[in-house]
Amino acid sequence: MRSASSRPPETAGRLDQQAELGALIARHAGEDGVHPTAVAGLTLARFSRPQGCNAVLYDPRLYIVAQGRKATVLAGRRYEYDPLHYLVVSTPLPALGEIVEATPERPYLALKLSLDPAHLHALAAHSAQRPQQPDSVDSALFAARATPQLLDAVLRLVRLLDSPRDLAALAPMRVREIHYRLLTGELGHRLSGLASTGSRAQRISRAVDVLRRDYAEPLRIESLAQALHMSPSSLHHQFKALTSMSPLQFQKRIRLHEARRLMLVDGLEAGAAAHRVGYESASQFSREYKRLFGAPPRREVGQVQGRREAD
Repeated sequence: MRSASSRPPETAGRLDQQAELGALIARHAGEDGVHPTAVAGLTLARFSRPQGCNAVLYDPRLYIVAQGRKATVLAGRRYEYDPLHYLVVSTPLPALGEIVEATPERPYLALKLSLDPAHLHALAAHSAQRPQQPDSVDSALFAARATPQLLDAVLRLVRLLDSPRDLAALAPMRVREIHYRLLTGELGHRLSGLASTGSRAQRISRAVDVLRRDYAEPLRIESLAQALHMSPSSLHHQFKALTSMSPLQFQKRIRLHEARRLMLVDGLEAGAAAHRVGYESASQFSREYKRLFGAPPRREVGQVQGRREAD
């Protein structure tokens, strides 16, 4: 094994960046849980033990791990990220998340930062990234290697939590720089495609927004395709390329996530939640809920509430 002094300067520098980032997160997230910050869209996370696989609705965000390891599963494909790799979700996606490496001595420490489409659009022309083909659509979720430049921009943003007087003036510049570093990264063309006006990736992203907003309404593929100036077959194919799901599968996942939120947060009974999100059959709702979350609605909600009380 190489000694610290014999490591390449880039590797040693990145280890120093990760150590500082971990120390900052540990200080500002003193207890286990998810912690909002004074920077809009920036959230810190700390967990002292592994967290089982949970169904999560991911919003467009950058995820960076400073210590520990996490995995996200989308349509059967597993994406692992750790201090060497970051994860980007470029459009809302229902997926599974699992913290796989965390101990009280070395807790899982991470951050997530919301991605702003306006920043991506404004910066795409200056990224010098190989432009994506207008008719090309790639997965909206990807993991890539963290670069010293990206970590430096993230570090300078998180350091601002110790300088409240500087936040309003400097945080927007740091956030904008992070967007630029993502666009110029090894998989930045996936983001630049979503930022390109009129591209198929952007049109499919609009379809995602429609399905997320109107999840309780019957799905009419022909009408949606016509609104996006696409054929139904092309919409189906490109939608699956972006989200790893068909439009109908995506809508079902959104419905189930929303029903779960209604039961856990608003206290609705399973039947009322099912009806609210668009299900006409309570038995179908129960079957699909169990398939996604691992247990029937009432039992799964009880298990989650029990874990919360135990914590």
